[in-house]
Amino acid sequence: MTSCSPWIIHCDGSAEPNPGRMGMGAVIVAPDGARQTLSFTSSERGCNNEAELRALMAALHALEATHVQALQIFCDNSVLVAQLDGHSTQPPVIRLRDLFEEARALLASFDKVMLSWIPRHRNGEADALARAAIGLPPKVTVKPLQGARSKLKRRKRQG
Repeated sequence: MTSCSPWIIHCDGSAEPNPGRMGMGAVIVAPDGARQTLSFTSSERGCNNEAELRALMAALHALEATHVQALQIFCDNSVLVAQLDGHSTQPPVIRLRDLFEEARALLASFDKVMLSWIPRHRNGEADALARAAIGLPPKVTVKPLQGARSKLKRRKRQG
């Protein structure tokens, strides 16, 4: 494992109601597999986009003193990803502009950053941490059974 192996961050935020109380969650995984989780609330009220952004920023702050060079960040919020990777054609909501600028400055302190959108069901642990921070149970994700459709198709063809 080289020193350039990326650290992995999964981050998520929740607001209940939206806007409302904010809970933030993040999972940080070192190249050697060591894990750290973050789960906290904000004393401020805000929207889910703000909660997501604050969760990412908390994870970045947690890594500031570790001399991390490369990051792979996964987030299920397309607004956050589009704003931070520079592909958004829309400016951020005025109320969140300063937070986005602060997040960009934090990201710039790392040598290499890869920011990726992932579907919500692939970000379950960070989501559960964010929801737990404001007293909400984890969301139940229903996954299709492996092979269930192919078995059904075979039965129809045989019958």
